[in-house]
Amino acid sequence: MKSGIKKDLVLEVFSELAYNLRTGQNLSRIKIGLTISGSEIDASELIKAAELVMKKDPSLEVIIIGESLETNLQVYNVTDEKEVHEKLNELLKANVIDGAVAMNYSFPIGVATVGKVIAPATGKPMYIATTTGTSDTDRIKSMVKNTVYGIAVAKTDGIDNPTVGILNIEGARQVERQLNNMRKNGFNFTWGHSKRSDGGQILRGNDLIMGSVDVVITDTLTGNILMKLFSAYNSGGEYETMGYGYGPGVGPDIDNIVCIVSRASGMPVVCGAIEYCASMIRNNLNKISTELITNADKYINKPKETKHLNQQENITCPPEKTTNSQIDGIDILELDDAVRLLWKNNIYATSGMGCTGPVILLAADDKEKAMEILKSSQYF
Repeated sequence: MKSGIKKDLVLEVFSELAYNLRTGQNLSRIKIGLTISGSEIDASELIKAAELVMKKDPSLEVIIIGESLETNLQVYNVTDEKEVHEKLNELLKANVIDGAVAMNYSFPIGVATVGKVIAPATGKPMYIATTTGTSDTDRIKSMVKNTVYGIAVAKTDGIDNPTVGILNIEGARQVERQLNNMRKNGFNFTWGHSKRSDGGQILRGNDLIMGSVDVVITDTLTGNILMKLFSAYNSGGEYETMGYGYGPGVGPDIDNIVCIVSRASGMPVVCGAIEYCASMIRNNLNKISTELITNADKYINKPKETKHLNQQENITCPPEKTTNSQIDGIDILELDDAVRLLWKNNIYATSGMGCTGPVILLAADDKEKAMEILKSSQYF
């Protein structure tokens, strides 16, 4: 351990003793690093956020990593982005800080962050899984893993039995099938439901506004856009005013808790992010996430076998019929295959897009047989 770090640890021990004597509170203070270099917001606002959080919660101590400014907080004076990253990792490794809030952090593949926003219609917290990083390079598997990460973070943050819903995006139906299969085989979680008239686990935009579920499952790029919309929709987009930031990195073998904010995150969001980080540290996110990931991996890494078509098979379309009925609930990524499967079984069908998502158009007298064929091939 470097001599400078040793001195810092000694100073922190005496500082904590002095704090306990002064306040009469025997608290083990949670130390959170906050990087301020590179922000598009004046760094003094980020300092004020740290000071405000510490006044609200005396059990927290925020340590600044970045350019030295006028403050009573402890500051590690580094300006170059590479040096900031190195100093942050150094402090985490030496246990000088228990976690961090950072504007930029490179997570390995397999790690993604779970953001926390406020649902506009209800004011309730809602977790977006995920918002930066990537839990897997495969889209469907990543969204299944995002579910596990989102549940872990919500549980850590005090929600004992978080409800889960999947945003209506590409791959949603496949993710729903795999999650249902995991539930049947022993991975327990609770589905939430869309508040639209047709219900179900697939969420519409209205559900995000209402906060219909605790944990919203999506891919990271969509989640990142949602975070920006929820945090800056009433400020013109240049300044994030609401929410708790992009959240902690979650994944296998993660030792440190690092929460992400953006360069446009203003004082309110930075305050929320520090409190969010403290909750993850205090309630041991690493322990909870490790247990859930270990359990889920038994099912995620053994996906249910499917009976989908051989892509090389030559299939011709049956004679055209009037399409006066439809089948919905097929994933957009599997829609063309599903139509070809019906053709193979001499059922005329075409693909379409309804108001709620992809549909298969077919004759009403073929619908019952078509449903049986699609179910037997696990398109539902």
